[in-house]
This record gives sequence, C-alpha cells and structure tokens, in this order.
Amino acid sequence: MASEREAAPAAYDELLSQYERATYLADANGVLNWDQEVMMPEGGTPARSKQRGAVSAVAHELLVEDDVGEWLSTLEDRSLSADRSAVVREIRRQHERKANVPTDLVEEISEATADAHPVWREAKADDDFGTFAPTLERLLDLKREYAAHIDPDADPYAVLFADYEPYIDLETAERVLERLREGLVPLIDAIRDSGVDLHDVEGTFPEADQAALARTALETLGYDFDRGRLDTAPHPFSSGTQFDARVTTRFEPSAPLDSLGSTIHEFGHATYTQGLSREAYGSPLGEHRGLTVHESQSRLFENHVGRSRAFWEGFTPAFNDRHGTDLTPRAAYEAANRVAPDNPIRVDADELTYHLHIVLRFEIERDLLAGDLDVPEVPAVWNDRMESYLGVRPDTDSEGCLQDIHWSHGAFGYFPTYSLGSALAAQVYAAADEEIDGLEAAVRSGEFEPLRTFLADSIHRHGCRYPTDELIERATGSPLSADPFLAYADEKFGELYDLDR
Repeated sequence: MASEREAAPAAYDELLSQYERATYLADANGVLNWDQEVMMPEGGTPARSKQRGAVSAVAHELLVEDDVGEWLSTLEDRSLSADRSAVVREIRRQHERKANVPTDLVEEISEATADAHPVWREAKADDDFGTFAPTLERLLDLKREYAAHIDPDADPYAVLFADYEPYIDLETAERVLERLREGLVPLIDAIRDSGVDLHDVEGTFPEADQAALARTALETLGYDFDRGRLDTAPHPFSSGTQFDARVTTRFEPSAPLDSLGSTIHEFGHATYTQGLSREAYGSPLGEHRGLTVHESQSRLFENHVGRSRAFWEGFTPAFNDRHGTDLTPRAAYEAANRVAPDNPIRVDADELTYHLHIVLRFEIERDLLAGDLDVPEVPAVWNDRMESYLGVRPDTDSEGCLQDIHWSHGAFGYFPTYSLGSALAAQVYAAADEEIDGLEAAVRSGEFEPLRTFLADSIHRHGCRYPTDELIERATGSPLSADPFLAYADEKFGELYDLDR
C-alpha cells in the first residue's frame, strides 16, 4: 500500500512536467503566429510554416507519448487534492483527443494554416475568392480527417467545436443561437421601423490620433503594459500568456469608434490572460477556460463597459481632446450604439446584428464540413444569406466571405463561441453589478479596479479548475442562458430608439 500511495504523487509530477513542456512549446508557437500576423516580412512564410509545423508536432508528441497514458492510468481513482484532480482531468481530456491524431497530420495542419495566411490576405486584397478556394478545400479536408481520427462516428463540426469549447455541447450552443435569433430579429425590425436616427461621428481621423486614443483607453481600463503591447493587424486579435498578453487593433480614418471598440474588445481578452495565475503557468490551472468564457470577457468590456452611458460620460472629454470634436456624452453614447443592419462587416457590426453574422458563418461552415455545400458555392450562399438575415448584399467577396481570417487558421467551429460569450457577458456583468456597490459610478469615473478584481476573483484566477458550466454557475449563480442578454438589449435599445415594447 505504501508504494502505491507514493506512486500517485510521482506520476502526477511527471505528468505535469511533461504537460508544462508542451505548453511552453505551444506558447512559443503563439509568438511565431503573432509575429507572422503583425511584423514578419511578407516573404517569410515558407520558413515560418515549417517552423510552426515542427513546433506543433513536438508539442503534440509530448502529450501523446505512452508514458502520459501510463501516468494517467496510475492516477486514475487515486485520492488527489481538488486542484490536482482538475489538472489530471484536463490533461486526460487533451491526451485522449490528441492520442488519436497522427503527429504528421498535426504538423501538416500547422504548416497548411501558416501557408494559408498570406493566400487569404492576397485574396482579400484582390477581392478574389477563387485564389483562396483551393486553400480552403485543403484545410477542410485536413480538418475532416482530424475530426474523424478523434471520433469517426460523430458530427465533424461537433468534434471541432469541442476544441474551442470542451464543456458546452453543440446542441446547447445551437439552442442559445436560436434563442438569440428569435429575440433579436423582432428587436432589430422594430429599430429599423422606429424612424429614430442616432447621432453619428463623421469626419477624417488620423491614424496617429486614433492610436493615441486607443492607448489612453487601455491605460484607463487598467491594461498592464509591462506585460503587454499594442500593435496593428489586418484582423485584430489578442494572444499570449499571463506574462505577455498582447493586443492588436486596426484603424479606419472615417471610423474612430470602430478602432476604439476593437481595442477595448481585445483588452477584455488580454485582461483575462493577464489575470490568470502566474504561479500555475504551464499547468491547466494557469490556462483560460475556453473560448466562450474568453469571449465573455472581451464582449463584457466592449459592450457593457465601452458602449455604456456611464463610460461615455467619463471618456467623452478624452475623445474630444484627441480628435478635436465637441461631442456631448449623450451623442457619443448614441454613436457607439447605432444599429446598422445594412453593415456587411462582422467586426464593425453593432451589438445586436452581430449575432446574425455569427449564425450565418456557423451555418455555412457546418454545411461545408458536412459536404452539403461545395467551396465554389460559398460566395453566392454567403451573399444570399446575408441579404436574407441582414437585408444587405456585399458588393465584393472582400466584404463578404473573405472578410474573416478564421478559415485561413483552420478554425472551423470557433464562431459560435462569439455569441455564447456575448450571452455570458450579460450574465457576468449583471452579477458584477449586484456584487459591486456603485459599479456604474466607478465606470463613469474611470475606476475599473473593482470590476477587474471581481472578474479576477470569479473567473480569471481559476484557470481550468472548473468545467465551463460549473464556472458559469459559480460566477453568475445560474446556467448559461441568452435571456439576460435579451433583457439587457430590450432595455438599452428600447430607450435609445424610443421603442414601445
């Protein structure tokens, strides 16, 4: 008995050490990806794809070695602390999925996605879906093969979705998406018919001024520049670790609120990353809980903070000072919340129509993976559904099916987490408002430490300690639901557009 009791901790230490090495490699690959999207010379792709493929392969091999399976078997049914049990649970889940996938396929997918990035970028710049179509075909084939190795009897989309959200099943995601669509379509129709035209910000705003204001916003919100940086990218994103969580944004001369909103969105991602346990780095307890939770943090700051009346009552002077405008807080608040169903671009979408963009992408990539839609048909199907859902038909493929970077990353199954995260953001913010005395006044005065502390205590510091559903209930007191978001949207936009609902 004594030797058995001693074996469990030894196996745990070996298992964690192996996982840490794989994590460090994955994080290094993340820096390679960041560099490719932000700073790498255009000609660097052939070498970068090989580098990323090799790193991915080695990280994969570390997690599928026979020793990992043996350590997990040794730890099965052992009495471990709650934290150690969570670590073993998370590593076991990853090991069991990855062990079924050949290393050469992992390497091929990594190389293919690195190769795909410049192809997508060129196709978008040239408005030529045909240039990207063969690459998309290749990535779909590789991802179907990947899904079949994990579970040949399952819906490949469900398998891929679990890579991004392991503890919320696809059926739940579909129910939330459907509830959002049911609730938002009549609200959007009522706004369209209201005849109310909210204030807009017009003019030309130099990139240097927008960049300076973006930095001011990050400083106001409490971004730790000692553990991060702000750069530009064609498609804004955030990446990194609790020691180095970087954000990117982009600038459009005629749309200063878009770049500001994008920056605040990415801050939400980064503050989650910076809030993860530093002591647990390399362990599942030092990792984010999945993309639904991650997106809840970015959408919380983008919408419930950055598009709030209280935020603009405090931040409008900084906007006016930087851009030479004379907006009132009410005008700025209205401009930040204009609903524009005729906007074809997801990242520029308002808070409501955004979810119809997600539904469109979800349906198309699910049909692509199932073989119910052929790649050459994508532009026409995309345009038809956008016209049906949003009343607008993109003029070009660049404004349509080429606008997002995700497919060039092979990230099929990612899009639903955007809407799931938005729904969760409303729940989390409501819980914060109930817990924090004077939250609205704090936002108005630019005091964000109380909100950041609430989020760190209820979500960030836990890492992967709890499955997603348990973390949501602990943080908000109820299961994931679209209803809090719909109630919030009805109240907010009913007032803005003078709706009788």
